[in-house]
Amino acid sequence: MTPGAARRPRLLPRLLSLGAAATLLALTSASAFASELDLQLPTLEPGQRQMLLVGLGVCAIGMLFGLTMFNQVKGLPAHQSMLNISNIIYETCKAYLLKQGQLLLVLELFIGACIVYYFGFLQHLDAGRVITILLFSVLGILGSYSVAWFGIRMNTLANSRTAFASLRGKPLAVYEI
Repeated sequence: MTPGAARRPRLLPRLLSLGAAATLLALTSASAFASELDLQLPTLEPGQRQMLLVGLGVCAIGMLFGLTMFNQVKGLPAHQSMLNISNIIYETCKAYLLKQGQLLLVLELFIGACIVYYFGFLQHLDAGRVITILLFSVLGILGSYSVAWFGIRMNTLANSRTAFASLRGKPLAVYEI
């Protein structure tokens, strides 16, 4: 008898008991019949309002930081042929993003129809609340789309500058980009 064979019979009962425990755990879960509408938002007291404004301030600082980095990277030297390649890559990515935008537009039309049906007809919300939900849905999509566009542009700019900096043979200059 091999040393591994002696351990195998003890392993099977352990695996079976572990599987049974996982199955029982999965069966004990309960569904919560609730949606985002059921969330209870607290009233905004002065301290809580300040916290929301601080969050908006952090977002504004992040946007300023991104624009500053964009302008700094754009100002770095790059070889003209690398810039041409970078622009070709960006134009290809831009074409892809435009196609993705068209897809997202069609998808948002379907999602919007579902939102109107669910919240307007099934939940019987007034038109103002349904429109608010739709607007925030569009805002979320536009935010994600804008970040993707900015990221692709920033990446193509940084890649051409990084490649040019690497030609000098100084790794710190490449790292700092």
